[in-house]
Amino acid sequence: MSKKSIYGLIIALLIPVLCYLWLKSASDTAVIMPRHYLLDTVIENEVKGKQVSDSIWHTTKDIRLVNQMGDSVNLYDQKGKIIILDFFFTSCGSICPKLTRSMAMLQQSFIKGGDTRKKQVDTSIVHFMSMSVDPERDSVPVIREYANKMEVNSDNWWLLTGNRNAIYNFAFEEMKVDKFSMEPVNPDFVHTSRFILIDKKMQVRGYYNGLDTADMLKLAKDVGYLMLEKDRTKKSEVFQQIIELSWLWLVIAVMVGGFVYYFTSTRQRN
Repeated sequence: MSKKSIYGLIIALLIPVLCYLWLKSASDTAVIMPRHYLLDTVIENEVKGKQVSDSIWHTTKDIRLVNQMGDSVNLYDQKGKIIILDFFFTSCGSICPKLTRSMAMLQQSFIKGGDTRKKQVDTSIVHFMSMSVDPERDSVPVIREYANKMEVNSDNWWLLTGNRNAIYNFAFEEMKVDKFSMEPVNPDFVHTSRFILIDKKMQVRGYYNGLDTADMLKLAKDVGYLMLEKDRTKKSEVFQQIIELSWLWLVIAVMVGGFVYYFTSTRQRN
């Protein structure tokens, strides 16, 4: 066997091994994206004679409330941003102040340039919302006073009050807090430690314990992952993925070339 044939055989055998090692390393360090939680329905489609399931995830409905500045605002005013939401009431003497402090710490992690002294938050990425579950007593002046007391930065954090039925319907029907809360949730009074992560499509992507530092770190990381998440529904993404896989086409071409070269050389020699 000539040197060229030996080299061709070595290349043909070495490339699959290198590809395997690379793929194994990539899979070991792969980022696990925050999963979807609320499923509306599953659609069965037939593609090329095979049944394919397509999950339709629940899109959170809009709600109109009033923030601590007295402005009427909608959830969908922040569409295209990632939302972190919790429920509180100003007269709470147990977990609510702790939840507010946890939210403040999260907000601090999005300070522009990382300089906490300037307290200038990045309003383009994430918006924070705290809905009062005692809106009859939590009027705008009351939540404004609470916001000032807790040093809430209103640039991208709303404390919200409004119609009680609308808030409770939102909590139970849209956020499903009773199903994903660690503690029992009374249908007559929502009191939960859960922080809820909502993505840019207004779909729930996580529930976190607002009293747990480790869970808050995970929430901050998950926000970062969602910032990098691609919209798979766009046609341009398909072409982008093809471009991103150009290395794979090159590897396949080299492998095929190596095998062809080896067998051609073998035939010519014989």
